[in-house]
Amino acid sequence: MFSVLRTERGFTLTELMLTVAVAGTLMAMAVPVAQDVTASIKMGESTRLIERELQDARLRAVASNRSLRVRLNCPAAGFIRTIEVLGGAQDTPVGRCSTAAFPFPPDQDLMTRPNYDGPLHPVPNQAVVMGADIQFNPDGTAQLVANGAAVVMPGAQTIRVTRRNMSRTITVNAAGKILLVR
Repeated sequence: MFSVLRTERGFTLTELMLTVAVAGTLMAMAVPVAQDVTASIKMGESTRLIERELQDARLRAVASNRSLRVRLNCPAAGFIRTIEVLGGAQDTPVGRCSTAAFPFPPDQDLMTRPNYDGPLHPVPNQAVVMGADIQFNPDGTAQLVANGAAVVMPGAQTIRVTRRNMSRTITVNAAGKILLVR
């Protein structure tokens, strides 16, 4: 009698279905984790932009020997801008947040002011910023801006950045120390 020698190659339908089921289960478990990581990354990006703007304003105030203000939600919610304090009625949020009236970059004539206004930055990823405007003085100290005037900070000021169900906090004290709280 002759026997037929068979060499099997490939996978059976049962093996393929089992592999697809295991892969689908693993992917279903990984999707929420990946979404949480993505949300955390976007939240961190928004918070770091605000913190960098505050740090940059403080350093530029010291380097230029001028008072600079960081305006939150300027000219509308979701924007931030650093402006030079001119000491007049034009320092109101409505006047100084206008990029038409005070463009960036400002003119290069050092005899005219303002010379240290920054660009208008949109806060990324639909983050909401809540807090008061902060003024940095030439000596590096910080003051709270209330009703268009700089006043002494009664304590550390909190700036809260919120995106969906996540929130992070930035604190600024009167000495000008800026701390990102995770």
